[in-house]
Amino acid sequence: MGPIMADVAGLSLTAEDREVLAHPLVGGVILFARNYSDPEQLRALCNDLLAIKTPRLLIAVDHEGGRVQRFRVGFTRIPAMGTLARLHEESPPRALEEARLYGETIGRELASYGIDLCFAPVLDRDCGISTIIGDRAFSSDPLQIITFARAFRAGLNAAGLSATGKHFPGHGAVAADSHLELPVDRRSFADIEQRDLVPFRALIDDGIESLMLAHVRYSAYDDLPASFSRKWIRTLLRGDYKYNGAVFCDDLCMQGAVVIGDIVQRASVALHAGCDMLPVCNDRTMVTKLLEALPVKERRLSSARLKALYRKPPQTIRAITA
Repeated sequence: MGPIMADVAGLSLTAEDREVLAHPLVGGVILFARNYSDPEQLRALCNDLLAIKTPRLLIAVDHEGGRVQRFRVGFTRIPAMGTLARLHEESPPRALEEARLYGETIGRELASYGIDLCFAPVLDRDCGISTIIGDRAFSSDPLQIITFARAFRAGLNAAGLSATGKHFPGHGAVAADSHLELPVDRRSFADIEQRDLVPFRALIDDGIESLMLAHVRYSAYDDLPASFSRKWIRTLLRGDYKYNGAVFCDDLCMQGAVVIGDIVQRASVALHAGCDMLPVCNDRTMVTKLLEALPVKERRLSSARLKALYRKPPQTIRAITA
């Protein structure tokens, strides 16, 4: 598997799409709302994607529920995860069961089309600061996030999908949107570790299959954004936390990544920092430039950790408790 996750523009594959996705540097493809019109079309598109090469492409989509649900008509509408905290006030057992059902429903529906990852759950805290996170987060309470995220992940796993916790080490305490600029979190590392990192550490200890890194600079810990930081990835995540799952960089075309340099520099720095897969979204010119110019020494296969993210047979659902 190559380390690049590319995208496609339309409802079906063009000859150029097939050429790009067949490139040895490309190991995955991410789908968007523009790639969906109806269930039959999506099934045909996914079948075409799965047939492009061996080992096959890893297929992903941002499909959390609420504001971030790429496929809607013909799919179950999943509420924003933030609704679970309010439901918890009325009935904790019902909120927990809903979290599991949301994960299972998303997993079952996506898996039926051949999709591997939904890039969820969001493990960020809703600190009342970030509008880009907001009700995408389960809660402001780290312990409540852990409870809901475990149930959601159990539902995904039961349907045969792996989970992706995001956005490590936490995007909820900055107002800026990393799609548009580079946010800077100036809190102490101790504050981040005692609050934002608590859900990530719990899910890491549980064995969560993958994490996505934030394009956020945490200035008290490192000058580089976490998504490009050897200190965050290799020292803390891999070293101190003993994390063995796959690491996704956030989209390299986001403005929060521009501080690193051009697309080739971004990819090289992210790979050297320890990222296993690099989404490059909504800019085919950048994808083409990266495939042509990424140095030969970078043309290495991604970690075998990514292979563990492929869909698995549905499992018997385990009982979930708080």
